[in-house]
Amino acid sequence: MGENAWAYVSGGAADELTLTENRAAFTRLKLNQGVLADMAGASTGLELFGQHLAHPILVAPTAFHRLLHPEGEIATVIGASAMQTGMVVSAQASLPLEAIANRATPRPWFQLYIQPDRDFTWSLARRAEEAGFAAIVVTVDAPVSLRNREQRAGFRLPPGVEAVNLRGAGPQPGGDSVFGSLLRAAATWADIAVLRRQTSLPLLLKGITTPADAQRALEAGADGLVVSNHGGRVLDGQPASIEVLPAVARAVAGRVPLLLDGGIRRGTDVLKALALGARAVLVGRPVLYGLALAGATGVAHVLKLLRAELEVAMAQTGCARLDSITSDILWQPEPGR
Repeated sequence: MGENAWAYVSGGAADELTLTENRAAFTRLKLNQGVLADMAGASTGLELFGQHLAHPILVAPTAFHRLLHPEGEIATVIGASAMQTGMVVSAQASLPLEAIANRATPRPWFQLYIQPDRDFTWSLARRAEEAGFAAIVVTVDAPVSLRNREQRAGFRLPPGVEAVNLRGAGPQPGGDSVFGSLLRAAATWADIAVLRRQTSLPLLLKGITTPADAQRALEAGADGLVVSNHGGRVLDGQPASIEVLPAVARAVAGRVPLLLDGGIRRGTDVLKALALGARAVLVGRPVLYGLALAGATGVAHVLKLLRAELEVAMAQTGCARLDSITSDILWQPEPGR
């Protein structure tokens, strides 16, 4: 991939403690095996926001796929569609959102950043709706970030790679002070309420990690939440996404679907997330590694591995369907030991 792309895709915020913790937390969770279960009619299928999905694994929104492969997001969506995988297309995609949507099965979702130019933001949401996207996913956790690995690598986009769907959005705030410039036009809860009125699509907020923010999101009209620390790329020192999921799930109490991203590398990770309250998961970096290695074929292969591993994990824990996956499959040490 080269140092430039590797730093961008694989790096995290600051000392990358949260990036590391996203994986470590999954390894600390242990599973109970369930034997002799009746697996007749077993399925990984689910219904989510009016769509039937073949499995609970979606492609997370990640930027600039042409940084990794000349066919960019088109290769990614072809690979995802071959595995009947839903894809969340980034606002910072390197190809037009309409071209990506035209190649997607099932219908994709569109990830949105609220830009300083609010009118542009609302028009971009309407453009995604007109292009056939099935949901809007607003990333709420990244007004600013500090990624030292990218700084050390001198990260820059190569010529010909840009966020083409953000053309016309106007310049980002400048200046030397984060508080005095970059955050001056940052999104607030009031913007979520406005966006809710701008689109009829299901609206998800991505970057929720606390029960308090989950409650505010529901009050603002969110139809779903993505429990996420942005893959460890925004605030270092946070707990892993999987660690905060149970508290958010208790606060939401089934009122809207929860999804999770951050650290999913195996089918057993998917199973653990579902056991703790997620309806589905989003996978980012592994998909990008597959894209870089082999284009659409690489993407499809990564997703095929994850689905096959999930099916094996479900069979070994005695779960024939997704709704039979509960926290009972997670091993707990005996008290006092």
